[in-house]
Amino acid sequence: MAERRTYSVAELGPRYKWIALSNTTLGMLIATINSSIVLIALPDIFKGIGINPLEPSNTSYLLWMIMGFLVVTAVLVVSFGRLGDMYGRARMYNLGFAVFTFSSIMLAITWFDGDAAALWLIGWRIVQGVGGAFLMANSSAILADAFPSNQRGLALGMNGVAAIAGSFLGLVIGGVLAPINWNLIFLVSVPIGVIGTIWAYLKLHDTGIRQHARMDWWGNITFAVGLIAVLVGITYGIQPYGSSPTGWGSPMVLSCLIGGIAVLIAFIVIETKVDNPLFRLSLFRIRAFSWGNLANLTASLGRGGLQFILIIWLQGIWLPQHGYTFEQTPLWAGIYMLPMTVGFLVAAPTSGILSDRIGSRMLASSGLVLTAITFVLLIILPVNFNYWSFAAILLVNGIGMGMFSSPNRAEVMNSLPADARGSGSGMMTTFQNAAMVLSIGFFFSLIIAGLSNNLPSAMSQGLMAHGVQPGPANQIAHLPAVAVLFAAFLGYNPIQQLLGGQLATLPPDQASFLTGRSFFPNLISGPFQDGLAVAFGFAIVVCLIGAVASLLTKSKKSASSESVGEELAAVAGESGGGPSELVAPSSTSSDR
Repeated sequence: MAERRTYSVAELGPRYKWIALSNTTLGMLIATINSSIVLIALPDIFKGIGINPLEPSNTSYLLWMIMGFLVVTAVLVVSFGRLGDMYGRARMYNLGFAVFTFSSIMLAITWFDGDAAALWLIGWRIVQGVGGAFLMANSSAILADAFPSNQRGLALGMNGVAAIAGSFLGLVIGGVLAPINWNLIFLVSVPIGVIGTIWAYLKLHDTGIRQHARMDWWGNITFAVGLIAVLVGITYGIQPYGSSPTGWGSPMVLSCLIGGIAVLIAFIVIETKVDNPLFRLSLFRIRAFSWGNLANLTASLGRGGLQFILIIWLQGIWLPQHGYTFEQTPLWAGIYMLPMTVGFLVAAPTSGILSDRIGSRMLASSGLVLTAITFVLLIILPVNFNYWSFAAILLVNGIGMGMFSSPNRAEVMNSLPADARGSGSGMMTTFQNAAMVLSIGFFFSLIIAGLSNNLPSAMSQGLMAHGVQPGPANQIAHLPAVAVLFAAFLGYNPIQQLLGGQLATLPPDQASFLTGRSFFPNLISGPFQDGLAVAFGFAIVVCLIGAVASLLTKSKKSASSESVGEELAAVAGESGGGPSELVAPSSTSSDR
């Protein structure tokens, strides 16, 4: 490739930061839409490829379709952020857009059925996660380079809006497109990806400090192996093992968790010995970086599994109870969750602007306290709730998350030296994505525990009360609770499938009632609420811990912060800005 120098923001002009914001926002939006669009579309995907996801042998397909993207992004964002620091953040970001777009094409053209199709989809979802990791790792660093410190809250707030709003918009888009043709949920990303890739190639330039160094291969290997092992252990811990409703006692799960933690400890030791570590542990000496990341980690633990629980609540219980068929529930679950998206869309950019003016600590802390209050209200809310009460709680929950997200990210990114923004952003995203997987595992396990305690007796008695013989009723009642949970998550009515030939032996009215819209939702309402209280209780605790951590982020103004006057002078070419804004032209960077 031809050589190309690193630009300064002054050379690129005052419009460049808005070009960077619009392109990176588009990238984050499409990446996060694709992280959730599959959730709502899973029933149509599995029907389309001819696989029953509720069969025990197919549970792993279901889990990896849900978790694969998150696991890959959690593992790779730090490495890709480090690559951005070394070889150019715009270049790594542009590569991510290209990989993401190509994998979307490969997913959309899936033409075969059965196990081969499931493995193909999982494989390309993982590749799509690789592209997403490039985008997530470098977008915040590109913005931190392009914007002065007094405007980063706004820029990172807009980027954060796209990141989290995309995860909710994906639910609606998936609900609309999947019933038409499930391939469309992947095809919709292709034109956006092509436009974004070309746009990034032509318009984005490296403006930050480039740090050429050797790659920390041992650090990369031990980090990837350790984190993958832990996340795989969590993923399979959700599945039953022997007579236990969950797999946390499984030798395989324990080996993954213990072995993964041991490898991660080895990774930390390695990082203290090498010259150019993957994880710059010295960054944790920066108070705002350390406490800000702890707040981000705990907030992600609290809200990561919320989306899944709300989908189960709506699709498996509330919507059928209110006249929706199980086939209709995926789309309407996405629609009924929109108040949370609206709250976030309003609060995140507003809090980003406010954080630039009044600081981020109180905004971020207040946002998590508000989020914790909404979890209390969700525990109090009846399972068969009044929708407007539910919508109001979701709206306030979105506002609380928006109040936290933008100020927290701005606080962390502002605390970093200019040459560490890629790796620092990657570290932050790793904590967030790993916490999301942890949260899903915790929430699912707590809900499964609640179902396992009370569901077998409730199901057995309910089936026998409507004519099912004791033997088949007891057999069905003692099936793994995870199957019932996944049925509710997917919007399936499992009773029809579980009874099978037994339906023909029942009076028509009883058979119709058992497979109708009320029996299954009413059956799991009580056990589900037991698990819900425990899961949301956990969320309350971690959100309050995050609120305290946010209050502790106060730090001195970084040396790289600029005033508005300095930025204007830099743009006018009259004086040099801080090191994060103006970088001497370099001949060591390569051209596209």
